Amino acid sequence: MNRLFFLIGVTLILVACQSKDQKKYISIPSLIEVQVVHVDSSLYSITKYIYKGTDTIPSDTFYIRREEFRQEAAEFLEILDLSLSKNAKRFKEESRYDELLDRVILTYLPLNANNEEWQKEEIMVKPDPATGDKVTTIIASKVRNNRNGLIQLEMLWLLDRSFQITRTSQLPGEQSVVTTAKVIWNDHNDYDARTVQ
Repeated sequence: MNRLFFLIGVTLILVACQSKDQKKYISIPSLIEVQVVHVDSSLYSITKYIYKGTDTIPSDTFYIRREEFRQEAAEFLEILDLSLSKNAKRFKEESRYDELLDRVILTYLPLNANNEEWQKEEIMVKPDPATGDKVTTIIASKVRNNRNGLIQLEMLWLLDRSFQITRTSQLPGEQSVVTTAKVIWNDHNDYDARTVQ
């Protein structure tokens, strides 16, 4: 029962006030912007790894300058902002508590998936009554499919640690190409590029 009250409380705190006619959700781009500003002003060593297909060994490794970090994170900054009512009204929110992960999970899904490029936005929150609840993970999915082909993005941001984007592209009549880019700034000693934490 305490978990139920906790989940209700977290949802009420995290989700902006809503009127009967106006939905307003959490702004993922705003959360990412805070992260970008932090990394921009830090002394972190920033590393980018590129993986082809299902390879577990990177095909390329780069060191990223702090002033280049915003450009690397650009796809995340372009995630549809659901705190704007014109966007929120096209989405629905689902919330649940995952006991195994010890996370409250807020998932935003389009009411009409065929009309939206953004197919999912998700936030994981670690409950902590002592220090305050903290967003730990952001997940987003985007699909663009037209006469020029298919582009699909699966995006994962681990706050204060790293992000990765898996891009699937397919030109008409050709096989799909899958590339994963992972950027790490505070997670060099303990990471698996293919693992969500």
